[in-house]
Amino acid sequence: MSPRISDLPALRARHPGAVAEAAARRTRRPLLGDSGRLMIVAADHPARGALAVGDRRMAMANRLDLLERLVLALSRPGVDGVLATADILEDLLLLGALEGKVVMGSMNRGGIAGAAFEMDDRFTGHRPQDIARLRFDAGKLLLRIDYDDPGSLATLEATARAIDAMAERQLPTFVEPFLSRRVDGAVRNDLSPDAVTRSVAIASGLGGTSAYTWLKLPVTDDPDAMARVCETSTLPVVLLGGDVGGTARGQEAAYEKWRKALRLPTVHGLVVGRSLLYPADGDVAGAVDTAVGLL
Repeated sequence: MSPRISDLPALRARHPGAVAEAAARRTRRPLLGDSGRLMIVAADHPARGALAVGDRRMAMANRLDLLERLVLALSRPGVDGVLATADILEDLLLLGALEGKVVMGSMNRGGIAGAAFEMDDRFTGHRPQDIARLRFDAGKLLLRIDYDDPGSLATLEATARAIDAMAERQLPTFVEPFLSRRVDGAVRNDLSPDAVTRSVAIASGLGGTSAYTWLKLPVTDDPDAMARVCETSTLPVVLLGGDVGGTARGQEAAYEKWRKALRLPTVHGLVVGRSLLYPADGDVAGAVDTAVGLL
């Protein structure tokens, strides 16, 4: 019998080996099912200190509340899996919520939101050997490139070597690329069609092989230009959700953008977090079901 969420603190203190035991017995599944579509719920934001949803500054700070939302989301029909850091994935493992799900480890979370070193997004999360050891199914990494920051070259090299190490283990890597810059000290991602196109071209060529590389892309500011963006590579694509502002209007606008982009031939699904886990109306199941319906 799986523990309750409220049992996790005591279980972690008394039986740390329970994580490895749960990972060893977890039932796995192929990355893509019969539908050829993926619906992944993302929850790796807290490890970068990114806890806000819309105007709720600390919305994701309560871990037990976040886990309740995740367990509910993962229980909905059509949800294929979850993307998160080790702490969250291991909580979900202990709860038995990852049976038959795609489990995606978040690899680089060193670029703490708002920090002077935010663009130096080092690999502080899952390593390829961790993902393999825990029998997880894929990894995800964030690649922000600032043309004015010489440090972006180190980020590119580290990303390429991570892709190589994952491919050696025949594990898919979902690369989330952006062209970014600092505006009044804050990091801003450029979502113009030209910028997203360049980011796709750069990310697609990283590593000694692209056989196991997927792209995790934002929908551009001009949704009608997304088809041109996706023509930049033959690599499979999933769409990211992002923070839609915590309003019903923002949520509906996001659904419409995803609906259009999901028609494109290289787009295979969605990886969405805050907008589904913390919808404006509070109905997690309804938000998840709507997103699944778009697929």
